Formats: sequence, C-alpha cells, structure tokens
Amino acid sequence: MRGRAWALIAVVTLAGRGGVAQEPDSAAPPAPPAPPPIALSAPRPQYWLRPAASLLVPGTGQLLAHQDRGAVYLAAELIGLLRYVHLTSQGRGEAGRYRALAFDVARRAFTPTPRDTVFEYYETMERFTASGRYNQAPGPALVPETDPATYNGSVWALARQTYWSDPNTPPDPSTPAYMRAVEFYQAHAVGPDFLWSWSDASLEQGVFREAIRKSDDAYRRAQDQLGLLLANHVLSAIDALISSRLAAAAGRSTTLETTVAPGAALVRVTIEF
Repeated sequence: MRGRAWALIAVVTLAGRGGVAQEPDSAAPPAPPAPPPIALSAPRPQYWLRPAASLLVPGTGQLLAHQDRGAVYLAAELIGLLRYVHLTSQGRGEAGRYRALAFDVARRAFTPTPRDTVFEYYETMERFTASGRYNQAPGPALVPETDPATYNGSVWALARQTYWSDPNTPPDPSTPAYMRAVEFYQAHAVGPDFLWSWSDASLEQGVFREAIRKSDDAYRRAQDQLGLLLANHVLSAIDALISSRLAAAAGRSTTLETTVAPGAALVRVTIEF
C-alpha cells in the first residue's frame, strides 16, 4: 500500500505539470495591452510644385510633366524679355539724343556745362521757343520776365492773373499780393542755369521733338511688354495648376491645352482612358 500511494502521488504531480492548466498567480502584474496598429497615410500630392515652377519661369511646370507646350511658354518668355530690353535701350538712346541736342543747340549759350533735370523740363522746351530771362534787372531785386511768348513770361502772367486784382496793374511791391505772385514765379520759372532758346534753330527743335516722341513711345511699349510677360507667368502657372489637379482627380494622364487669341481664350482638356 505504501508503494502504490507514492506512485499515485507521482502520477498526479506529473499530470498536473503537463496536462492540467495552472491558475495564474494573482500577485503577477497584468500583461500590457498590444499597441494599436500605426496607420500609414499616403503622401499628399504636391499640387504647388508645378504651378510654382511655372510662375517663376513660364513653361517649366509643363516641361516637368513632359508636356510639349511648356516650350511655347518658355519661348514666349525669352522673346518678350529680348523685346523689353530692346525697347528700353531704344528709349534710353533717344533720351540721350534729345538731351544732347537740347544742350548743344538751345542751352550752350546760357550755361557752359550740361546739367540734367526732370523730363518735364524737356517737354516745356518742346512747347516754347525760348525760356526768356529769369531776372530782367541786374540788381538784387527780382524783376520777372514780361514777354508772354516765352516760358518765364507765361509763368509771370499766370502769377499776376492768380494773385493780382488787375493783372495789368501791379500793386505795391510790399503788399502780400505782389509778394505771393513773386513767390509763385520763383517756384515755377526756369532759373539762370536752365535757360534756352531755339531762335534760328527751328529745324533742330523739330528733330528734338521727334526724339522725345520716339523715346516716349519706346518706353511706353516697354511697359506694355512687361504686362505681357506678367500675363505669360500667370497663364503658365494657372495652366500647370489646373492640369495637375485634373490629372490627380481623374487618376489618369490629363492634358490641358490653352489658346489665347484677341478677344477670346480657348481651353481644351484631354483625359487618356
């Protein structure tokens, strides 16, 4: 009996270790929960890349997408830049021409060295044959030019009409009306360093006027060319933006063709299936 009892205890012990589940230890800490799975989001398409490239240099956004019309935008940009540089150079050359003509013909007798000034001065030289004298008296007192056919004379006539009750009857020089008229004359008349006269040089004055006209026209067309260059940048950027967004929305290769004509703009979209 004693030998059988020990055998039965050994069998029960082995069975408990191998086949019977053991109860968990209540003192052991619980196992930590499994971390949730990490959701990997798909990269967002960079819609701004191609439009930004086209806005900086027209046509580059289209060329990045292997679209042949990018070369058209780029060629238009290069042609526009060359034309702008040419027109600006032409305007600068004509400006130097009329400035040199003004000094050599109309101003040299009044000042030994050329002095440049604002463009309005040369416009005034177009309209008046002579500037007139600035001061008709040799003394310190200012006596304005009175010939209304000259520029300074017309300024003094306007000052008298503005501040005197009777432009043909001068008030006392100590009165405010007379002093205000003199101040107006000093502010708008041409000083001694900028006097001119086209007398006996009407042909040269005609060439002077033509040079001013050509310079103005060249600068004006250069400004218009800047507007066309800006439009090319914007149109290329919009083209690249619409094309990239349509391609992403359709999930297929998309081609956007734009045609700009006077008074109309045509847009054609092609989606490959």
